[in-house]
Amino acid sequence: MTSLSSASFGLCFHRDEPAATVVERARSAEAGGFDEFWIIEDCFFTAGVSLAAAALTATERIGVGLGIMPVVARNPAITAMEIATLAELAPGRFHAGMGHGVQSWMRQMGAAVDSPLTVLEETFDVVQGLLAGERLSCDGRYVTMHDVALELPPSQKPPVSAGVRGPKSLEIAGRVADGTILADFVNPNYVRWVRSIVGDDHRITVFASLAMGPVANHGAIRRGVGGYLAEVAGGPGGTPVSLQHASFFDELSARAQRTSWNDAAVSMPDEWFDEICPFGTPEQAAGYVHALVDAGVDAVAFFPFPGDPLDDGEYAAEELLPLLSRG
Repeated sequence: MTSLSSASFGLCFHRDEPAATVVERARSAEAGGFDEFWIIEDCFFTAGVSLAAAALTATERIGVGLGIMPVVARNPAITAMEIATLAELAPGRFHAGMGHGVQSWMRQMGAAVDSPLTVLEETFDVVQGLLAGERLSCDGRYVTMHDVALELPPSQKPPVSAGVRGPKSLEIAGRVADGTILADFVNPNYVRWVRSIVGDDHRITVFASLAMGPVANHGAIRRGVGGYLAEVAGGPGGTPVSLQHASFFDELSARAQRTSWNDAAVSMPDEWFDEICPFGTPEQAAGYVHALVDAGVDAVAFFPFPGDPLDDGEYAAEELLPLLSRG
């Protein structure tokens, strides 16, 4: 079981950031003491592979992750080539993430498939094999390869994690991925449930929405979290599965039915926020991280609050990281 002293802590590069700022942000994260710097690839913002390359070449120590590449957006052989190239730019420092992708985005660009589960497993099988130096031929439902091998496989195979949420996807992740990346207001109960599916020999990384700030800023933080939940929980995808494992979910859902998801979230008690994100004071945020690690998380990457991502990263480095090094 991971302890606080052995856990990794990172910072995410907000998808709204201009591409040109990635070098400064990566260097700042490294100088601030973070272990990892994660690039967020969301459609249709900035592209993750090029940003990850810039971050790797601009830094010396920090690990750089790329989450999450939709498996249907690139041919698996090309995905393996890109991962291998990034891994060779800085051996031992790159971590790749692949997932289903947001299905509405996949439909927008004509890449949706009838079975996202099947294409996820087929893609992982091929990418993992190619990165390990194998020569592959396969004729799957979605992935076909004829005598394919990487001419320049990575000297050190990088980890490839699955960005997934639900039970069927997690079962696949446990079989074919090196780890799992969790997002959308993760709570300790959800982590324990995920760990029971993926097994012990499997890294769990959490992208934690950073809602930390002085008491005077809590109103803005609440509105930000409320707006997110209103968009996600009230949208076609429904409530995130992670939130359904929170101890207060039934009461929150009942409140949302009487008013709205936004109003229900904005009016949540502090202790509810404390269960789903690094919220409030640095001490509160540290308590959340402690609870995640105790539940089985190996790494936490803080996702900046959308209102002011630059200051959030600096604030977390100065105020939160020292509290996490006490373990």
